[in-house]
Amino acid sequence: MAAAPPPKVLDATFLASATRQAALPPPSFAEIAFAGRSNVGKSSLINRLVNRRKLVRTSSTPGCTRGLSLFRATLRFGEDDAIMDLVDLPGYGYAKRSKVERRSWGPMIEGFLEERVGLRAVVLIIDIRRGPEDDDGQLLEFLDHLGIASVLVATKLDKLPANKRKPALHALTPQLGRRAIGFSSVTGEGVAPLWRRLAKLAHLLPDREARGPSADA
Repeated sequence: MAAAPPPKVLDATFLASATRQAALPPPSFAEIAFAGRSNVGKSSLINRLVNRRKLVRTSSTPGCTRGLSLFRATLRFGEDDAIMDLVDLPGYGYAKRSKVERRSWGPMIEGFLEERVGLRAVVLIIDIRRGPEDDDGQLLEFLDHLGIASVLVATKLDKLPANKRKPALHALTPQLGRRAIGFSSVTGEGVAPLWRRLAKLAHLLPDREARGPSADA
């Protein structure tokens, strides 16, 4: 059976930003959060995923995302419409921010993950060229402890020569214990399998439609 195509994005809008999850609007739809170290291309990934250039602000300065930002995407899968909320979490691990500021981000992210009842999964983003770091592994362990589904995405795939992309992706499996979806915000590679995975986790599609040969690869 052919893999389901990615949804058509009918609309994508910014809803709110806050420094603690209780200050965000209560969940109305399934929520997917996006996390990763600073400068891994998180904002570019979300923009590419919803086919909007400037929905999430991108910056050449790492560590600019300092709060929880909530976005809403209206999607069309075939003849069916659905809504999914996306949460951009602050990038972590950027040493040039103040120690006080960096310490505040841990409780902010942990509080969101522990308390947000609408959360269905977290997309952990890493730079394929840098590979995972200690913070990434610790976040995955925390998600496993909480019983929250995680999706590993390796961005900036276009920065590697074509013959090095698959080996780099495969090398992540033994390091993090799960397969990664390769993604490029420049070429759009990875958009379809990532959407299939998210739609399945958000229960927007039956399993047989969300499952594809490269849904987790």
